[in-house]
Amino acid sequence: MDAELAAPAASGATAVVQLMAQDAWTTVRERVLALFGRGATDRPESVSAALDETRTVIASSGGRDDPRLVALTSDWRNRLLELLQQDPAPAEELRALVAHASGRPSSVHNVITGAKVRGPVIQAHTITGDLHFG
Repeated sequence: MDAELAAPAASGATAVVQLMAQDAWTTVRERVLALFGRGATDRPESVSAALDETRTVIASSGGRDDPRLVALTSDWRNRLLELLQQDPAPAEELRALVAHASGRPSSVHNVITGAKVRGPVIQAHTITGDLHFG
């Protein structure tokens, strides 16, 4: 089971550290705090402080090869692995965060039942621009 949880923890840690350097930080911060707010042993205050400390180090880092970033990524991997070992349920949310970081949309499958649909059905996260049909 640990190997099964190690992959999302590792990719999640990398995504969290990468996203901290981007404009999406506020959203990512809230998503990570929500992951840890599910009854983990880390209290939300300590996770919040650790996120802020990590962001400060990233802001002053010399880029991807900075050894501090490697250490921070390892620290977050361990935190996320511990979280998932306590409760594997947040793994899907963590995968969605990784997909967000990589620019890949997470997969969605929808089924419409009990109705006759005579036109397009759209489910979207973000639509930019106009939509035209027909």
